Amino acid sequence: MKPSNRVLKDGRVADRSARAGRAALAARAAAAGALSVAALLAGCQSVQTTAGGAVGVERTQRMSPLISEAQLREQAELSYREVLSKERQQGDLNADAALTNRVRAITGRLIPAAGAFRPEATRWNWEVNVIRSDEMNAWCMPGGKIAVYTGLITKLNLSDDEIAAIVGHEIAHALREHARERASEQLGAQVLLSGAVMAIGGGQASMDLGGLFYKTFFGLPNSRLHETEADRIGVELAARAGYDPRAAMSLWRKMMANGGSRGPEFLSTHPSPETRLSDLEVYSARVMPLYEQARARR
Repeated sequence: MKPSNRVLKDGRVADRSARAGRAALAARAAAAGALSVAALLAGCQSVQTTAGGAVGVERTQRMSPLISEAQLREQAELSYREVLSKERQQGDLNADAALTNRVRAITGRLIPAAGAFRPEATRWNWEVNVIRSDEMNAWCMPGGKIAVYTGLITKLNLSDDEIAAIVGHEIAHALREHARERASEQLGAQVLLSGAVMAIGGGQASMDLGGLFYKTFFGLPNSRLHETEADRIGVELAARAGYDPRAAMSLWRKMMANGGSRGPEFLSTHPSPETRLSDLEVYSARVMPLYEQARARR
């Protein structure tokens, strides 16, 4: 049986109405998203987290006022306690007393050097712990919460200068508040998404700062720009502490030899080996006078 003209006509009207409704929803979502991003960008603050130092890291950063440094340090403290508790229960926290003392002694010389970039950083509640693991990793959370994994030291047979290079690099991330900068970027994406959801009738999303911190610190890699800044500040911290800044180059070569053409997996998003070595060579040479001065004082 053929449909009547009336049915065909009603079907076309319904189809046009549905298309119009979908277009209106899409327009509302786009408008809300654009307004959300515009509001976020307008509210972002220009921040200079560190002095430039001899290496001249002077990039102005953009931080969301919705994520304060104090809030991120609070979340870092909670996350750090969770990590330490887990490792302690497994018997892997500071299992090698001599190695722990060695890492803490090296870090104890790096912390005063951090004052050249952020004077108040020398007063942070610094903590240094060594985790027994085959993993080749190290990190420094906001506020100076440091962990170094034994696999990084034992597999690469690191010298004190090379340990200073890796710990100085991680400290540099904390001084520059790279975690907060990444969290600000992630929050921008959340605002865009939640604006679109509200525009099409969804509920208002709340900000889970704990989840955001975990994702940005443990789940997302540092950008290549952040890595370059940490490399440069790291060699200056080492030099000021009396450690040979050129050890950053030997450290990188060891990492490359251990992990293949790109090094360990956690370095997969870092600058290319050639670019990194070239940059480290330039900036290590720049801070050699600081190294010689520090050696003369010791």
